[in-house]
Parts: sequence; structure tokens; C-alpha cells
Amino acid sequence: MAQAPGLVLPAYFSYYKSPVKMVATDDEGIQAWRLSDETGGWELANDLVREILSAVGGEISHLTVDSFIQSTERDRGRHLRGEGPVFALYETVEAILDVAEREKRPLTATELALIRGIRLQTYVMFEEELRHRGDPAADPGLVQQIES
Repeated sequence: MAQAPGLVLPAYFSYYKSPVKMVATDDEGIQAWRLSDETGGWELANDLVREILSAVGGEISHLTVDSFIQSTERDRGRHLRGEGPVFALYETVEAILDVAEREKRPLTATELALIRGIRLQTYVMFEEELRHRGDPAADPGLVQQIES
């Protein structure tokens, strides 16, 4: 699919609460990738490009890089289970959220900052593993765009 006028790639979206990223292809086209709830990896989703670009609003919204990363890691933490450091960090985030929910209070600024920082870290860790496994859409360097 050819790029849409005015669209700056890469671009990040929430599509019915699922993270989607669009990237440029070598032939000046667009490739879309949607987060898989089953694997935490990226599934080719080129069939969504036209719908997303023509229907932003309601259940489809444009995301900043930071919001995209936070959304991706929130979903990975909710849907995936496993062993190892990244899963221990997902459990840490869930524990923080559970305490605030049990206490029927909003998260404190410190808790929000801690969760954000952990999710930035888990994003890099998970994306590095995806890249190691050959996922063509893995992008562990994305975090550097918001840290610089």
C-alpha cells in the first residue's frame, strides 16, 4: 500500500484497544503490525491500514511513542505468563496496581512513574527477545526516542 499524504512514519495507533504500528517499506509503502495477545509479538496487519487511516476517532486513535509503548506493555503484562526477568517485572506492575485497587485509591505520582519506568524497561527486554527470534517488526530502540 502506498503511503498516505501527510502521514509521518512510523506511526502508532490504538485499534479497538490493541496497539498497532505502521512503518515505511523499502518501496515507499506502508506495513502495519498489530500486537498479538497470544505471543506478545507482532502480527502483520496490512488489512487494517485503510480502516485506521480513514477512521481515526472513536475506537481508533493516534498514539505518541510513549503511549504506544505503555499500551503495548500493559497488554503484554495482562495477557502473557512465563518465567524470567520480564515476567517478574510484569508481576511487579500488577502488584502495584492491585494494592491501589484494594485500597480504592488512584495511583500516586510515584507509583505512576515507577510503572512507566518498568514498562519502558520491559518493552526493550521483550523487543530484544523478539528481534533475537527473528520478528521483523521488533524495535527495541523505540524507547530511545522518548528518553532523548
